[in-house]
Amino acid sequence: MDLTSINPVLLVASLMVAATPILLAAIGELVVERAGVLNLGVEGMMITGAVVGFAIGVNTGSPALGFVAAAAGGAALSLLFGLLTQYLLSNQVATGLALTLFGLGLSSLIGKPYEGIKSPTLQKLDLGPLGDLPIVGPILFGHDPMVYVSLLMVLGVWWGLKHTRAGLILRAVGENHDAAHALGYKVVRVRMAAIAFGGASAGLGGAYISLVRVPQWVEGLTAGAGWIALAIVVFASWRPWRALLGAYLFGGVTVLQLNLQAAGLAIPVEYLSMSPYVVTILVLVLISARGRHGAPGSLGRIFHSTG
Repeated sequence: MDLTSINPVLLVASLMVAATPILLAAIGELVVERAGVLNLGVEGMMITGAVVGFAIGVNTGSPALGFVAAAAGGAALSLLFGLLTQYLLSNQVATGLALTLFGLGLSSLIGKPYEGIKSPTLQKLDLGPLGDLPIVGPILFGHDPMVYVSLLMVLGVWWGLKHTRAGLILRAVGENHDAAHALGYKVVRVRMAAIAFGGASAGLGGAYISLVRVPQWVEGLTAGAGWIALAIVVFASWRPWRALLGAYLFGGVTVLQLNLQAAGLAIPVEYLSMSPYVVTILVLVLISARGRHGAPGSLGRIFHSTG
């Protein structure tokens, strides 16, 4: 095994890229759950965004349009979930699981003609002298625009939830929807807006995989990233900055195991490949052992309007 072949600077830079799709999906789901809705369909929305973004990107030659279409596709699928759970009052857990299965099947159908085709991809931003800085340049200033969009989304969600009236209303709806309704807030409207935002974010995360990380279409491309995003929301205790930490932790373990494989570590590849998921499970177990960790009071509960 030759560990000298692992470049720490490139390792950290790759970590940020690997974490971006999960961070996009997790920050969207965090907003949804802070509104009191449990949407387990993140994987389905991600892979729908991946295939829609890929198809539009290939047909138009514009990855930017692909990302826009992916956000729209993810939001449309999430609004179907919202219609079923908020207006028809179906069970959120069962509906979310059905949404994932529907998204996987839909992506397989849409993506069949695109198998083996390469897509246009986002170019890295040219930040001039900043990109030439030693160590810091490649790590912080050598990425494509979506890496920075994901970081801005974390900042925006944190600011919105903490310092705006809309964020206060959303948190109130998530903590006690009956009290929020009694104060005159439109619980279902707030939740539908949060669900649409979460779906759009998941769609962007899926498109990042198909247009940037793996610029081609393969069935099952997201490979469980949506489930990891759900776990990271719990890991983060529903706080945006902790979601950033959780996504980067998972991305770091993913990139590290790939580098260790390339370095010839004498451990079966299968064990290394499953290590990111094992680490995620262990972290969740440790967090659960702490007891209550900040879940919104109305999370997963059906809201029955009294008028």
